[in-house]
Amino acid sequence: MEGAASGVRLDKWLWAARFFKTRALATQAINGGKVRLAGARVKAARNVSIGDALEIIAGHEKYQVTIQAVSGTRRPAQEARLLYHEAEESRNAREEQREMRRLQNAGIAAPAKRPDKRDRRKIKLFIRKD
Repeated sequence: MEGAASGVRLDKWLWAARFFKTRALATQAINGGKVRLAGARVKAARNVSIGDALEIIAGHEKYQVTIQAVSGTRRPAQEARLLYHEAEESRNAREEQREMRRLQNAGIAAPAKRPDKRDRRKIKLFIRKD
């Protein structure tokens, strides 16, 4: 891990901390307002340092983390978790949201099989209602 004096771009840090699979996805999230530094929108090129508070929305997950180390290289997940500290409230809220989504999707059953030719024709007729 690099020293705090060197600084790392926000998109690179998010990628190294394994919040996003690629830097391009991290940049998209930052530009889309899904990442906030101390409550304010930032640009991908912004340098982050130790102690900065981030709010990250990745998919359905919302994280509130404090940067504890900066690194520009992607390392294994166990080492990536050492780069930040997640607030306990954030972790609990994510678990509650995950449980709510699980319960909402419990009643939805997957189809028993793929549609055959006859079913596909019925679907097309239904969609194209003239």
